Amino acid sequence: MKKIIAFLLVTCMCLGMAACGGKTPAPTESAQKAAEGTTAAAAEPAPARSVTLNVVTSYGGDDGNRKNFENAVAAYEASTGNKVNDGSATSNEEWKAKVLTDFETGSEPDVLFFFTNADAEPIVSANKVVSIEEIRAVYPDYASNMKDAMMAQAADGKHYAVPSAGFWENMFVNKSVLEACNVAMPGPDYTWDQFLADCQTIKDAGYTPIACSLFEVPHYWFEFCVMNNGTLADQLELPKLDAGGKLVDDAVSQKWIAALEDMKALYEAGYFADNTLTATDAETVALFGEGEAAFLIDGSWKCGYFAENHADNLEDYVVSCVPGKGSRPATDAIGGISMGYFITRKAWDDPDKQAAAVEFVKQLTSDEVLSTFVTTEVTALKNGAAPSGLNAIQESAAKCNASITGVVGAVQDTITAEAKGDLFANVQKVVTGQMTAAEAVESAMKLN
Repeated sequence: MKKIIAFLLVTCMCLGMAACGGKTPAPTESAQKAAEGTTAAAAEPAPARSVTLNVVTSYGGDDGNRKNFENAVAAYEASTGNKVNDGSATSNEEWKAKVLTDFETGSEPDVLFFFTNADAEPIVSANKVVSIEEIRAVYPDYASNMKDAMMAQAADGKHYAVPSAGFWENMFVNKSVLEACNVAMPGPDYTWDQFLADCQTIKDAGYTPIACSLFEVPHYWFEFCVMNNGTLADQLELPKLDAGGKLVDDAVSQKWIAALEDMKALYEAGYFADNTLTATDAETVALFGEGEAAFLIDGSWKCGYFAENHADNLEDYVVSCVPGKGSRPATDAIGGISMGYFITRKAWDDPDKQAAAVEFVKQLTSDEVLSTFVTTEVTALKNGAAPSGLNAIQESAAKCNASITGVVGAVQDTITAEAKGDLFANVQKVVTGQMTAAEAVESAMKLN
């Protein structure tokens, strides 16, 4: 009996040693599935982390599309789990300068809604933003709903901004002021001489003819005054300097000089608001909105502003043509697509932010979202926009735009930020006689 027990013990020891020195036993089915699950999980990319995008746009508090922008941002945050740090402000020369300074100091945002013209060249040439061509190499359907031909081309031949809604510039008229002054509503054949006569009548009746801040936004009047002394065809031609840095006296410089002198004549006649040299744009627009001023040259974005801030008086505001002079008919206007969404190099090179930034721009420029921004504006969407429920002022804009005979971009968008800043800062000096119009044009061109 003892021999049998000893034999069994030796046999078990040998089997145990064989198991230790031989092959590993096959795992159970449950163990194998668990191992496969672990391997599969390791092979899949980790879910994208929620990120916060720094976004800067011109959809500041007084912009008519501010609410549409807020709604679009909220939808993006809800669909992605990402957050948006919104640094939007009102578009003016100070805002443009701050945006460019932020890029120079390394404080640029992840996504920027900005001008696509010469204003953007400093950030393009410094490789601070990413071209659409480079983005499409990774995300082929980026901006695929846009007409490529309507995307702004930078000096290097590439495209950087996905266009948003376009714009038009024309004259807003406060009908209640005209009625109080017994002045007829201007039509598509409105002339400069008729306009001057109307301004005098309005002034004599105790109202302000023109709501404009020559301190902040003289460029709307400048743009049309240039066209009034030229044509739609030559609107984008720029004055030149000779080898000695002096202004060349030709047709182009003469029309710029004449434009500034026309603005000076309006100022000297007392047709601008009394505080035009010190008031902000918001203050002079309020003057118009509250029925104290008759005429306001501004852009398509102001339709939304009036709808939101002066809804009770919306029937009083009518979009009309800027009075024509010389060979320019009143039905020639300023318009186009001058702004779009840029993705910065900083965001593109950040593994956590790249996809988030791309998705943000795709959502903000989708057909559905842009249709909430577009009413009567130009658009680059292949399928077009589908605005609905136009209000009174938008209907008047659509009616006015139906009579437009030609549209051209703004000439101010073709010069450098430095030249533009200098020119418009000197408008006050020109109208008050501290500087001649020729000196102001020459000064600006030296910075172009």
